[in-house]
Amino acid sequence: REWTMKTSIVFLLCISVFPGFSQGRVVREDETGFAECNVFFPGQVPPEGFTEPFHVKICQQYNKEPRFATLYSTKDKIPLYSAFKFTKPAQSEEENWLVEPQIDDPENDLHEMVHEADIGGTVANLGANQALTSDYVGSGYERGLLNPSLLNEEDFQVATYTLTNAVPLSPALSKSWHRDIGKVVEQALIPHCSKMDHLYLLAGAIPSSVRVKGKVSVPESLWLAACCDAPEGWSLGLVKKINDENSLADLTVRELEKQLLPGVHLFKGSCGEDKQSQEKREAVLQAISQIRSGEQVETSDNQETKDSGWVRRVAGIIATPFIKLLELLIYIFVELVKFVFYFLWLVVKRVVGTVLDGVYSLWNGMVSYLKAVSMVLISIPYDVGRVIINIFLGFLQIVRDVVSLTYRILSIPVGFILHLAAFPYHSICAIPAVLKDMATGIGGTFSLVIDATAAVLHGFYYLAGHIVKRFVPKGSSDD
Repeated sequence: REWTMKTSIVFLLCISVFPGFSQGRVVREDETGFAECNVFFPGQVPPEGFTEPFHVKICQQYNKEPRFATLYSTKDKIPLYSAFKFTKPAQSEEENWLVEPQIDDPENDLHEMVHEADIGGTVANLGANQALTSDYVGSGYERGLLNPSLLNEEDFQVATYTLTNAVPLSPALSKSWHRDIGKVVEQALIPHCSKMDHLYLLAGAIPSSVRVKGKVSVPESLWLAACCDAPEGWSLGLVKKINDENSLADLTVRELEKQLLPGVHLFKGSCGEDKQSQEKREAVLQAISQIRSGEQVETSDNQETKDSGWVRRVAGIIATPFIKLLELLIYIFVELVKFVFYFLWLVVKRVVGTVLDGVYSLWNGMVSYLKAVSMVLISIPYDVGRVIINIFLGFLQIVRDVVSLTYRILSIPVGFILHLAAFPYHSICAIPAVLKDMATGIGGTFSLVIDATAAVLHGFYYLAGHIVKRFVPKGSSDD
């Protein structure tokens, strides 16, 4: 993941130094350059132009002494460059890989780079921002050191075996890179820099989109930049392509910078490129050319021995065009062989692809045909059963209609006969009711006549009494 500027400031904590461990110091953003490790840059000015928030500055230390400087990419999980100086190589070297705990876990109690095998579960999110040994296991890649251990004395060698100084390289490429860089530094650069402690070296890698286990970026190419910051100084660059382990192209520092990020400047003032000794530079390039051609370069410090070898240098100059021509012919032959194999591979690929496409199309046709036939065969019993069921249902419908029609025809006379047969019963049963009604009517009429007669008599009685009361004298009545 890419850090933001704010999180990178938190993560860039100083790591304290304790004897016996290869220690690194993660430099804060507010510190200038690489702190104590600025001594590994000409004029103590680090390269400019590496300004991404995931670019972490590490001052690699051992026993409280700065050994080299590393700019690490937490996005690609490889170093972008390591800055160092040549020291007397040790006779033996021991691989004991270390990691930087505070790149992944700034809150842990480990304030120094430690052996990866000794960390255990003490570091949270270990491997989130840096590569681990497990990322290389079974990948086919080795942990290739940018700052080769073979160019360092014993104390410095221990410091180089940190995963923040390693990039994924094939075994053959790792071997050729360290072999070529060792020969170039010891046989071409050191002999032509009058002050060895003024020879500044930058070994770097250009990340690619190819990643080991989806995590660690495989370099697109490796490069070395050298600056002899001394009277009669010079600078140069070397590039090795990943896809060609035998390649080693020389170029100027400005040309090398153009292959890196925009705005990158590796050395302060381009290592005085305008004032460089062209004679020294040509001598260095001549030595590098001899290394490429497989010749041993004379590295004795005795000036008389150097002068006595002028015949060999002249012979080398004369032989160089022929060697270059031979290299060109070999290159053309190799490219022709590659082209032939590539052409044959394309032809085979096209033929095999066409055959596979035909087989695939034939298979699809057969599958479609068998599928259609199967569907037809499956549908036949279904259609037959559906026809039989429809015939049976139609027959039932006909029977139902016949029965219904018969019932309707027979229901008319049957009803009439039933009504006719029931007429006497209903007539006889109606006589009592009629007699009852007649008796009720006669009784009612007789009662009405009696009531009317009583009412008339009562009326006459009331009328007679009223007349008597009106016309008969009261006295008479009192008597």
